[in-house]
Amino acid sequence: MGMFATVWDWIWFSFWVFAYVAYLFALIYIVIDIFRSHDINGWMKALWIVLLVFLPFLTGIVYLIVRGQGMAERTAGTRPEIVEYSDEEVRKVSFANPAEEITKAQALRDQGVITDGEFEAIKAKALGSKF
Repeated sequence: MGMFATVWDWIWFSFWVFAYVAYLFALIYIVIDIFRSHDINGWMKALWIVLLVFLPFLTGIVYLIVRGQGMAERTAGTRPEIVEYSDEEVRKVSFANPAEEITKAQALRDQGVITDGEFEAIKAKALGSKF
């Protein structure tokens, strides 16, 4: 009959595989948080790691209860703030000097690398048409 006798055996096996993988992710996340935390010293970090190695399930539950709130705050603190750039700032980065861009494009046109149409498009973009 093979490894799985019924559909329910497959569902049960899938559930335990999912639970095991989720548990491993939680342990890895706890280890990352232990090393990210600045409010506990090195010996306490070492103790948490040793406990995670020898009593992983119990230590994981205790860690989430005791330090869960700080864990959420540390995670939120690592997210970068979204920086919005204006069109003018983007233009400054894209075309530091419009005259220089036009000169470069003209040289490429004269060498036959780009066509007249491509040159006109670059020129229009450098002179400030919207993206």
